[in-house]
Amino acid sequence: MLQSPAPSPPEPPIWTGQPIVLVGLMGAGKSTVGRRLATRLDLPFVDADTEIEIAAGMAVSEIFERFGEAHFRDGERRVIARLMDGERRVIATGGGAFVDPQTRAAILSNGFAIWLDAKPAVLVERVSRRDTRPLLRNRDPLAVLEELARVRNPFYATAHLRVSSHRAPHDATVNAILKALGKI
Repeated sequence: MLQSPAPSPPEPPIWTGQPIVLVGLMGAGKSTVGRRLATRLDLPFVDADTEIEIAAGMAVSEIFERFGEAHFRDGERRVIARLMDGERRVIATGGGAFVDPQTRAAILSNGFAIWLDAKPAVLVERVSRRDTRPLLRNRDPLAVLEELARVRNPFYATAHLRVSSHRAPHDATVNAILKALGKI
């Protein structure tokens, strides 16, 4: 009896020079990995949260506090749309950006989305180093991150590429991305 051959693994995604957009939960390393990835690819790096703060003239936490999450997401959507102008660069997004349907569509159509996937326990270790996360204020970080993962991971899974971000130096994640892009 003849057996059919095992299915071939899917072809790795091909980066064709559009903006690389890092998505994932807070603490996954989007900003740190993004800076290092940009350096290795000799591209500019842009942190969307920093761009939002510049546009609003206030910190992300202050925007959340004064105007609420919906107002912040509206500004975030506009800033990311502006950054998706085709210029070759690496962009780090906020954890909730890719959940917004318009922002996700803009990124998937005009950029190359890379999901930095990390377990909530790893994220808790990383985010506990600073108290700048509005969604974690006065709450149990592990419970919040587990719930965010449950809700957001299906959206992140639509990214062009998924790379694990685990308990290792950020350069290991950068190398994994470069390998997947065929750059090492």
